[in-house]
Amino acid sequence: MLASAIRDIKALEPRQYEGRVTALEGLRIEAAGPQQALRLGAAVRFGAENGPRGELVGFEGDRAILLACDPLDGLGPGAPVYFTSGMDTVRPSEAWLGRVLDAFAEPLDGKGPLSQGIRPRLVRSIPPNAQARARVDQKMALGVKAIDVFAPCARGQRLGVFAGSGVGKSTIMSMLARGADADIIVIGLIGERGREVREFIEDTLGEDGLAKSVIVTATSDEAAPRRRRAAWLTMAVAEHFRDEGKQVVCFLDSVTRFAMAQREIGLAAGEPPTTRGYTPSVFAELPKLLERAGPGLTVAEGEAQGQITGLFTVLVDGDDHNEPVADAVRAILDGHITLSRQIAERGRFPAVDVLKSISRLQNQLQTPQEKAIAIRARRLISLYSNMEELVRIGAYAKGADAEVDEAVRLWPLIETFLSQDVHDVSNPEEAFTALANILLPAAPVAQAGVARKAVR
Repeated sequence: MLASAIRDIKALEPRQYEGRVTALEGLRIEAAGPQQALRLGAAVRFGAENGPRGELVGFEGDRAILLACDPLDGLGPGAPVYFTSGMDTVRPSEAWLGRVLDAFAEPLDGKGPLSQGIRPRLVRSIPPNAQARARVDQKMALGVKAIDVFAPCARGQRLGVFAGSGVGKSTIMSMLARGADADIIVIGLIGERGREVREFIEDTLGEDGLAKSVIVTATSDEAAPRRRRAAWLTMAVAEHFRDEGKQVVCFLDSVTRFAMAQREIGLAAGEPPTTRGYTPSVFAELPKLLERAGPGLTVAEGEAQGQITGLFTVLVDGDDHNEPVADAVRAILDGHITLSRQIAERGRFPAVDVLKSISRLQNQLQTPQEKAIAIRARRLISLYSNMEELVRIGAYAKGADAEVDEAVRLWPLIETFLSQDVHDVSNPEEAFTALANILLPAAPVAQAGVARKAVR
């Protein structure tokens, strides 16, 4: 209680201090001001107390290094800079549902001002104590067959969707948003195309989906501090509803754009570039952001707060799934869904590469019967994948290997099973039954019963 009271007191109306612009070079602005005002992460205004926003991102001696969040046309040497003390907080509330916000929690949808909640919440908070958090062990349906069967998700789990550009990353996110079983959906569209925001809201969510969603957006043309803050704000809103006891699904599209924004900020602050130009702070910030998703604290024996199920997209550079950001994110998350350009090019959507997708909680979430079905299907897919070129050119002789013969025979059925229309929502029980019928066509009813019993 005392810690909560201290946080609330610190969030009261902050003080303002005035400084002056001393240098401007590219994205980097230097300013001088009172020492008590120069605090890392402090919010600033340029030119006037309600002027363009900025952020203090570093120091050069006794001068502050600033980055602008808004256009600074007309800014000149000696222009005033107003530093704001206090903590960076927001006050989410139920009234935010159905709204579209920018990185500073200001409405973009023309529906009027936002009603503010009672308690302030840090925009950049730290993840809860891992030892005090609830366990992640309750299965959750996502509505996509290829994922529910081969990479199952639990409430409070964090999954990454890894794909190159144009492979269907946003499409599968729309399917997950439509099919995920959740009380609240919080969506962060970070550094994406402006066109996609309205399409996502109107075509994917629709009125019913939007009614239980909060959307935070910072498009690709916005400044790096805005894109980074939009990701933090997305997590802060999700944390608010988690602490209210809600089951929250948090989408972040994409983590790569967050990393790129942090790279811009780090380079402007003077950090040395490392692997592929990414600065060390990128790899320090990624776990701080992603670990904020997950289960809430255990508040009593057998009881817990709500949970944040995190679904994060990663845009892999040049289809290299081992590039630095993808590699770092994959190591942090509890599983990854890989989308393949080769699969997309032959017209199967969603283009989930089953052999390269995995959930680290699969053993806990699936019964032995379900695991047996998934493992058998994986093996057949792997066998066909290894022999595909030989089969296509007619170099494989039927009868050379009985198991390969079975993989070749069942492949068209498995491929059809893995396909799913973007507007369809799959039921995991029905998906296991359908796959069991494919693998054991001689006894479809018996196997379907096994699958149905296993899912229950």
